[in-house]
Amino acid sequence: MSMSVTAELSARQPVGTYILLFRSMAPLVILHFDKESVTLLSMSLLHIEKIRESVRNHAPERREIKASTRQAAVALILRPIENDTEALFILRAVKEGDPWSGHMAFPGGHQDDTDSSLRAAAERETIEEIGLDLVESASYIGEIDWVQANPRGRTLDMVVAPFVYELNRSVDHFNPNYEVADVLWGSLSDMHAGTSHTMHDFGVGGETMEFPGYGVGDEIVWGLTYRMLELFFMVLDSEWQGHE
Repeated sequence: MSMSVTAELSARQPVGTYILLFRSMAPLVILHFDKESVTLLSMSLLHIEKIRESVRNHAPERREIKASTRQAAVALILRPIENDTEALFILRAVKEGDPWSGHMAFPGGHQDDTDSSLRAAAERETIEEIGLDLVESASYIGEIDWVQANPRGRTLDMVVAPFVYELNRSVDHFNPNYEVADVLWGSLSDMHAGTSHTMHDFGVGGETMEFPGYGVGDEIVWGLTYRMLELFFMVLDSEWQGHE
């Protein structure tokens, strides 16, 4: 059995699963999918060449826009690291009245009258928030499905369009503005494999609720950005079902 077939099967099995395989009169083969094999599969799916192919071939699902709908865009910025790919996150500054105050997020924001498109809005906001010019420093890969915004359980008449970029040069320094407290990189393979997956308690509407998230450094990616990552993984793996 080829390694590619083995990897494909391991993608569909929980960690620790044993599967019996046989073909014709061939000897019985027993495969055990442990954390290491699942991680290797994730590394394969999250290789930058695989990401380029999958995202470019994806037809993004866009939501219905009404006259009152607010539109926003974010940049999912990637960089290849050895056999892995990392994504860039910002830690939003704590700000009164901001529904995403203190959250981990992708750079981005609302489309305004100066933006020719949602993609242009993502690129403008990235320059403003962290001083990174995506036109000069990155290659555009494509767009993934739009997301309905519902901060802290409140549904807003607002959609967010995520655009995927790959850095084409080394960037060691960022210039965050007042909206950004920090800039961090997170391993996509760790997220996909579940290594960095966690459950965390957050205060929502005066109540404490548990939400799924991914650990990045000392922070937790949850909520809207977590949902965008799940959609991103579904683009790479059509049978992706998330983490329990």
